[in-house]
Amino acid sequence: MASKRPQGDKERTEKKKKKNCEETAELCSVVDDEQAKRAVREAWSQKTHYSHGDLELDCHPFPHCIIRNFLDSETFVENLQTELLGLNFNEKSNDLYKFKQSDDLKKRKEPHITGLRAALFGRFRSWLGEVLGVELEPTVDISCARYEYTDVLLCHDDELEGRRVAFILYLVPPWQISDGGTLDLYSIDSNFQPQSIVKSLIPSLNTLVLFEVSPVSFHQVSEVLTEDKCRLSLSGWFHGPSLERPPRHIEAPVSRSPHLPRDETVLLEWVNPVYLDISYQEQIQEEFEDSSEIQLKDFLKVTSQLFSALHGPECFCRCYDVASLDTLPQCVGECWELLRSESFFLLLSNFTGLQLHYLCPADDEDEDKEEDEDVPESGEATGSSTESRSANTSRKKEPSTPVCCGELRRWSHGGYTLLHDAEAAQAEYALDLVLPFSSWQSEFGGYTCYVANEEDEELLTVYPENNSLALVYRDKETLKFVKHVNHRSSSDSGNSSTCRALYDFSFVYYE
Repeated sequence: MASKRPQGDKERTEKKKKKNCEETAELCSVVDDEQAKRAVREAWSQKTHYSHGDLELDCHPFPHCIIRNFLDSETFVENLQTELLGLNFNEKSNDLYKFKQSDDLKKRKEPHITGLRAALFGRFRSWLGEVLGVELEPTVDISCARYEYTDVLLCHDDELEGRRVAFILYLVPPWQISDGGTLDLYSIDSNFQPQSIVKSLIPSLNTLVLFEVSPVSFHQVSEVLTEDKCRLSLSGWFHGPSLERPPRHIEAPVSRSPHLPRDETVLLEWVNPVYLDISYQEQIQEEFEDSSEIQLKDFLKVTSQLFSALHGPECFCRCYDVASLDTLPQCVGECWELLRSESFFLLLSNFTGLQLHYLCPADDEDEDKEEDEDVPESGEATGSSTESRSANTSRKKEPSTPVCCGELRRWSHGGYTLLHDAEAAQAEYALDLVLPFSSWQSEFGGYTCYVANEEDEELLTVYPENNSLALVYRDKETLKFVKHVNHRSSSDSGNSSTCRALYDFSFVYYE
């Protein structure tokens, strides 16, 4: 007969099991300092600076708190690093970021991850709630991020329903500002939009940074410039009542213009003759109608003059950069007029089948559809048939005026565009045109990505190719962005012929 295990042995076994699944994370002593906690609470509410030991609160450009030596044990930190580096990481890439991220850590069983999670969302959450004077929810929101060479997280404010405080715990090797990967904090303008970087925090081992998520909490992780180090961090959010935000600023729409009255002479002067051949235009249209996109290589006759003229910095006046049209060199101005000319509108109509010129034949299917709509079904109540025909005729006699808008852009290290909610709300059918003038490599970034609204998956990627005209037709559910131009574009590749700036014409045409 087996003997009964003594009660004391059972308790020791239970404690051993708990120890195997969770290592206690001891936090720095400043968290236990009641006097420091009261001082931090007062400074945070008054938006004033405060420093005590390893803790510093700075309210410029927005309140953020830095706690160095956050975890009390170096051994715990080392073991935590080991557990995190053993996780599976997923490549994350869209208009806003490029880095590797673990799955959510709220259910991981590794002892040091479990211990840190318990300390953060238990004892430290209580401390933080008292400092802010709000009740933070027990919601666990934490993951691990690995930033390596050319990885980046661009400017954003973190605002999402329920997020109250963002935090980052750095687990990095010795780090310098030249390695990149800094946490950059932005000032704002009168419209509550990010203006400029006013403070950069260099990652430091076992340092916790936290800040309230607010309408002004614009920040970024600058591009990692070192090829030899991994920027490892734990990050997430404490949840609670969101701060009030002002109405979102809506930028004025870009002005659109009808075509310029220019005859086919401008086409003969600029465009490769192969693209002026009617039979070849028909082939292009068939291909475009199948896929809604096409790239026409060697589109212009001569590009060397354009490229030389564009090297002058006086053309460009703002970031990312956009040329000031009243200072364009003559040959660049002539090319700009080409893309806005009546003859070019007609050429695009022949390439795509879109109604961008009154001489372009109407789509037979559209005509059939209109005719079907004109004829009421038998027995349908339509009122006066004369009135109906008159209304339909009147509707047909109101042709829209095709218009376009465009920019001459220069892309260099750090350039990008982002998707915006306002852009999604105003999306419409349009033909995009991009005509680059530079030798460029896809690994530099600077390529155009098309995505479905509210989806990360790319539908199409258009890589810039010198003198290759890219045409893409998009619908109301399709958005686009230009991927961040990374450090590879400015590093020495040993290829002197590689240009470090990408110039392009970017136009949008509307039927």
